[in-house]
Amino acid sequence: MVDSHLHALTIDVEDWPQSTLDFSLPITERAARNTRLLLDILRKHKVRATFFVLGLFAERLPDVVAEIAADGHEIGSHGYSHKPVFGIGPEAFADELSRSVALLEEISGQRIAGYRAPDFSITNESLWALNIIANQGLRYDSSIFPYRNSRYGISGAPRRVYRLPNGLVELPLSTIQWAGRTWPVAGGGYLRLYPYFVTRWAMRRIEAEGAPAVVYLHPYELDPAELDEIERPVPARLRLTQGLNRRRTRAKLERLLQDFRFGPVAEVLNGVHVEQRTEQTLSAPAV
Repeated sequence: MVDSHLHALTIDVEDWPQSTLDFSLPITERAARNTRLLLDILRKHKVRATFFVLGLFAERLPDVVAEIAADGHEIGSHGYSHKPVFGIGPEAFADELSRSVALLEEISGQRIAGYRAPDFSITNESLWALNIIANQGLRYDSSIFPYRNSRYGISGAPRRVYRLPNGLVELPLSTIQWAGRTWPVAGGGYLRLYPYFVTRWAMRRIEAEGAPAVVYLHPYELDPAELDEIERPVPARLRLTQGLNRRRTRAKLERLLQDFRFGPVAEVLNGVHVEQRTEQTLSAPAV
């Protein structure tokens, strides 16, 4: 049975070799095929989502971006080059953001309202990016993981939707609190690696808290053959973390689309309580 809660379905549109192996690689037609496969799945289930599209992808494959928009999905920015925010600095970040937004608006005919950083790379070291996003007129960001690992996240950051003093709304990636710890759920590798019943349990737990879940995935996660077929060598650890269980992603996604109700971020935000924060610091206070 579909629940009455509306959750955010978000897609980070990029090309795996370019975004993960080498930023200088060209965007390939494989990225187009994978994105169109995902579009077919969403048409089948009559679900709309938010697609955070990389600028380089839009530049190389504008017809795919136009197709996403024509299907009624929301378009958001995923930056331009997929370089991490904390690695390029404020000036380059502002330039990449404005370039990507202008390109996506031209192709889609939509006003771009949302942003998601490559690899969730707005961390304590790059909180300055939130003011740049607000100053460029965007309504919301969905880059902060309130869970810290070696690559991303802010430990102790708020787990629910909130508005920053600069007016920007932050839609954090989904976590649950269990056994005294915060656990990431409902997206990417967590969707691939967790058994489906764990993801469903976590989604129900978030619903019980009266909040929307934020599910995210990449079109390439529907492509189990990619890492064996690309011409560049893939290190063993990366092959494991990025490729494991891709063959099961489609089935898990389709079960999610049957078991829960999803929509684009803009629609979710229109129906959710947004907490107002009085300061920009997001990490837990020192003890």
